[in-house]
Amino acid sequence: MKIENTKAQMRKGVLEFCILSVLEDNDAYVAEILQTLKDAKLLVVEGTIYPLLTRLKNAGLLNYRWQESTSGPPRKYYGLTETGKLFLTELRITWNELQNAVNIVTSQKTNKNE
Repeated sequence: MKIENTKAQMRKGVLEFCILSVLEDNDAYVAEILQTLKDAKLLVVEGTIYPLLTRLKNAGLLNYRWQESTSGPPRKYYGLTETGKLFLTELRITWNELQNAVNIVTSQKTNKNE
């Protein structure tokens, strides 16, 4: 089993949560979303993000609007719907519970080895 495969699966598991979090306060277009994820060291390619954004939109969690750009074609800005905001709140609760559980389990292992 390769560690890179496991790391990739872990990143994929939190990608929806991260994208929704990026869009929590402001609408953004794909390049901005990708840059925010890149700045956080969560590397995602366009081929991954477009299908995910479409799935989130089809699930009623995101909407989009077109906005003219001064440097090229119009841009599609994504934002959270009210359902998306509620969904993000639930994901945040679940993330905190999961993070706490993992910290407890992994710190117990660390403490036993000391």
